[in-house]
Amino acid sequence: MFERSETDSKEPGMVKHSINTLMFRSLKRTHDLFIASQSLSIPTHEQSSKLRKSCKINSEYSAVKHLPPPNESIARIASKTELGASIGPSLSDKGADIPFTDTGNQEVFRGSTALVSARDNNPLKSALALKAITTEKPTWHAPWKLYRVISGHLGWVRCIDVDPSNDWFITGSTDRTIKIWDLATSTLRLSLTGHISTIRAVKVSHRHTYFFSAGEDKQIKCWDLEHNKTIRQYHGHLSAVYGLTLHPRLDVLISCGRDSTARVWDIRTKACIFTLTGHTNTVACVESQAPNPQVSMYMYCTPRMVDGVIIHSTNINLLI
Repeated sequence: MFERSETDSKEPGMVKHSINTLMFRSLKRTHDLFIASQSLSIPTHEQSSKLRKSCKINSEYSAVKHLPPPNESIARIASKTELGASIGPSLSDKGADIPFTDTGNQEVFRGSTALVSARDNNPLKSALALKAITTEKPTWHAPWKLYRVISGHLGWVRCIDVDPSNDWFITGSTDRTIKIWDLATSTLRLSLTGHISTIRAVKVSHRHTYFFSAGEDKQIKCWDLEHNKTIRQYHGHLSAVYGLTLHPRLDVLISCGRDSTARVWDIRTKACIFTLTGHTNTVACVESQAPNPQVSMYMYCTPRMVDGVIIHSTNINLLI
């Protein structure tokens, strides 16, 4: 309609301010306008408050709202216990306000100010309470002695696994190397490199000439023991991988990590078959067994099962 010229928009002597200054002024004016009423409490309606209290008393304390005086109730309980213990309660006393008697053993707890008495009619529980708690004495054995100390890594050793034939064992460390040691002589056989961060898990296969490693670089590697090199890599985890396990009967690898998931991998095709979710924190370790099949995962931070997966929420750092 009407276009405003640039000369009309600029008034003489007008000072331009930045957006931050204008916003600050607006906030200050709003604060000054409403701050005076913030310290004032909302006035309560007396009739509504009384009605709310009376409803709460009738709903929660109606059974104990009207009680006889203490002396009268104790005398009534004592006379009832002496005269009518073998007969049982009469029909006239069915609706009487008799406070807190234990009809199982006819005991009267005089001087007690409890509103509700503890009634336990379970005979098994009472029998178990009377039984003395005994602890098994462990079998004594000679103190363990340190056999050998093996050194060679430049950082913390975070994982270890032993060959099924008990000829050698393998270790992974924060120095990003994997070392294979002779079990009898404890000499270093081989050092392997390939990870670019801390190695968190190593697992030797019982069915193939492979072993697997995983680390904080989100990589899972399959190593060929005949050629001493990586032949497969499994990609899919969004953060560090903390645990590995192999199924005893299937060509399946299971990994877990800091992304709160466990992933099931086909060893040969490198495909992620399943992604098991349900955790809310880092999954520290994972273990599998032959029946069902079933996978157990243990989290850093109350056990439950989701589709054959036992999920724990306790602080478990090692699973044997």
